[in-house]
Amino acid sequence: MASDDEINILVLVLDVNPVWWGQQAQREPKVICLKNMIEIQDYPIQMNPFFQFTLSTCLDALMVLANAHLVMSRTNKLAVIANLYQESHFLYPSKQWKSGDEISGSTDGKYELLSATNDLFAEEIRKLMDKAEVSGNQTDSLLAVSLSRALCYIHRVSKDMQAEQDMKSRILVIKAAEDSTLQYMNFMNMIFAAQKKNILIDACVLDTDSGLLQQACDITGGLYLRIPQRIALAQYLLWVFLPDADQRSQLLLPPPVHVDYRAACFCHRNLIEIGYVCSVCLSIFCNFSPICTTCETAFKMPLPQVAKTKKKKLKTAN
Repeated sequence: MASDDEINILVLVLDVNPVWWGQQAQREPKVICLKNMIEIQDYPIQMNPFFQFTLSTCLDALMVLANAHLVMSRTNKLAVIANLYQESHFLYPSKQWKSGDEISGSTDGKYELLSATNDLFAEEIRKLMDKAEVSGNQTDSLLAVSLSRALCYIHRVSKDMQAEQDMKSRILVIKAAEDSTLQYMNFMNMIFAAQKKNILIDACVLDTDSGLLQQACDITGGLYLRIPQRIALAQYLLWVFLPDADQRSQLLLPPPVHVDYRAACFCHRNLIEIGYVCSVCLSIFCNFSPICTTCETAFKMPLPQVAKTKKKKLKTAN
C-alpha cells in the first residue's frame, strides 16, 4: 500500500483524432431478423452484433479508470490530455478548474471530486470536438506534443512537492490513429526524457500496433497492450493499467510483445533496418548524401585508389 505522503501521478493521453473516430462511427452494425432477436441474449458480449465502438464509449471507460485512480488515495493526482493531429489540449485540470470557479457538487451521493472531474472532462471534450476542423484524411496524431505537455505537468507537480514527499508518475497513452513518422525525432527525445526522470509510459492500443509506442514502453519500463476486444476496454484499463509499477509485480499481466526497434529515416520517414548515420548529429538516412540535411555537415568521400603500375627497370649494357 502507498503511504499517505506518497504522490502518484497518472497522466492520460487520449487520441481523439476526429477522422479515425468518424471512420469507426460509419461502420454499420450487423442486422439480425427480429424473430432471432432472442438469440442475442445467448451471444458472448464481444459478439453482440449491435455493439458499436465510439468515442463516447471510450470516454466512459476512461472515466472509470480516472475515478478509480482518484479514490485509491487522497494524494493521487490526475491529468487528462486530448491528442489531435493539429494540437493537444488539457481536458483536466482545465482552465475552469484552475481559475477556482464554483463547481456544482454531486446530487446522487457521489464523491464530489469524481463528479466534478466527470463534468469538466465531458464539457472540455465537447468544446474541443465542436471547434475541431477536419481537413483531408489525416489519420495520424501529434503524439510527441502531448507527451511533452505530460512531462511538463509532471515536472511542475514535482516542483510543488514538499521535501519529505515521494512521487511516482506514469503516462498512459490511449492510441487509436496511426503513427506519424514525421515526429520520430521529437518522439524519441520525449522517451529518453521520461526514462531519465523515471517516468513510465504505458500504451493501450485500440487499432494497429504502434512501433513507436512499443519502443517507448520497453525503454521506460511500461506496459504495451493492444486490446483484443474493444468492448472490454474498461476491464483492460482496470486490470492492466490501474496498478502502479510496484503492484504489477504481484499480478499476472499479459506477456511483453516483440519490440520493433527499426528507426525512421530523416529523408523519407520510412522505417529501415540498414542505413547511413551522420557522425555529427546522428541523423539517419536510407540513401547516402554527401551533405547532411539536418546539420549541413559535408562529408569527405574517400576516392577509389588507383592501382599503381610497377616501373620497369632499364637494363644497362655492360
